[in-house]
Amino acid sequence: METELRETRFGGVRVTAGDLELIREVAESCGGLSRMELAHTVCELLGWKRPSGSLKARECWEFLGRLELQGRVKLPPKRRWRRRAEVRVEAEKGPGRWGPALEGTVGEFQPIVLEEVRGPQQRVRYRDLVGEHHYLGHAVPFGAHVRYLVYATRPEAEAEAEVVGCLQFSSPAWRMAVRDRWIGWDEEGRRKNLQRVVQNSRFLILPWVRVKNLASVVLSEGARRVRGDWRRRYGVEPVLLETLVDGTRYRGTCYRAANWKELGGTTGRGRMDREHARHGAAPKRVWVYPLVADAAERLRS
Repeated sequence: METELRETRFGGVRVTAGDLELIREVAESCGGLSRMELAHTVCELLGWKRPSGSLKARECWEFLGRLELQGRVKLPPKRRWRRRAEVRVEAEKGPGRWGPALEGTVGEFQPIVLEEVRGPQQRVRYRDLVGEHHYLGHAVPFGAHVRYLVYATRPEAEAEAEVVGCLQFSSPAWRMAVRDRWIGWDEEGRRKNLQRVVQNSRFLILPWVRVKNLASVVLSEGARRVRGDWRRRYGVEPVLLETLVDGTRYRGTCYRAANWKELGGTTGRGRMDREHARHGAAPKRVWVYPLVADAAERLRS
């Protein structure tokens, strides 16, 4: 077996027994992912990237297929490929496209509706808005994720609902000391129950939308929606939400207003750091939102 492991390589890098065990763990615990989503996740965890920084996802997809043929990993069933629709959506860049800025209180713009991003047109609209207006830009989230477009209606009679923001939930940070201490995790508990934590990895209210209390209302509605949507899509019911807030830019006021709890700061490691090695990431403030009253206890069990 040891000889077999020494001969297992990916892109010229030896794949260790620990790497294979991690691949098996991810494949088993994230059964709702497609094979390509699984490949993205493995590349993020193991740092399999090109010199440009992009993930070697396609090569990893093929590598995982070879491991499956060798009987060394069990992958999710193959999905039937569909021809990608040719979609052209002009990027929305500001009030010039949408009309006058939205100003007022959230009660004047009801209902606030979160619509899950599904079809190609919604995906392109979400990508363009986040890419243009979020300070982190747009990136395809690794692993499991659910994304929403946020709609509001102007108070004028017969006004149509329009997009006022974007919200994304995705797989959690692999390790985060302040979160893990709050839960009371040991290593085994973290490995078994990490999939029941979901990260709010993007949140955007469009810059021409100045509606008081809108952000906290969206966060509250997002917490209500994602619990069921995540369970429907991935077969796992989350019990805790987490997010990372850049304290140099934001104070987390909307999270506090939506009853999230601030736990403390990160250490500046990358979000998928498995080797406790710093990657130059700026420290962030960690906030959590229990979806059930006994979230920490459930995650420890």
